[in-house]
Amino acid sequence: MVAQLGLVLDCHDPEALATFWSQALGYDLIGGAGSYVLLLPPGGEPGPQFLLQGVPEPKQTKNRMHFDIHVADIEAEASRLVGLGAARVQPEALSEHGNNWVLLRDPEGNEFCVCDGGSGA
Repeated sequence: MVAQLGLVLDCHDPEALATFWSQALGYDLIGGAGSYVLLLPPGGEPGPQFLLQGVPEPKQTKNRMHFDIHVADIEAEASRLVGLGAARVQPEALSEHGNNWVLLRDPEGNEFCVCDGGSGA
């Protein structure tokens, strides 16, 4: 049996952040209940569910876990995500072991990367 993965992101404003992440990932914004908003892959495609959970405390430090969004053109995707409300952490892409990535923050400051998965090597 393979476990199904669900991701939960603590945030201050789950509804506003759900709009960003649904557009960033191409996920369907299913809706909210209380302090939660659920996003799912479109059309029943495989992938983890993504739950945004409202919490009262602000983000304090670097994420212990972050998302990597894999695409062929990291600069084009980073620009698209900045247009949606993300912010670049560093002006230049980073590289290591044949992988290239751009470090970004979502509108609430959660770090994530746009990676080429080594295709740029």
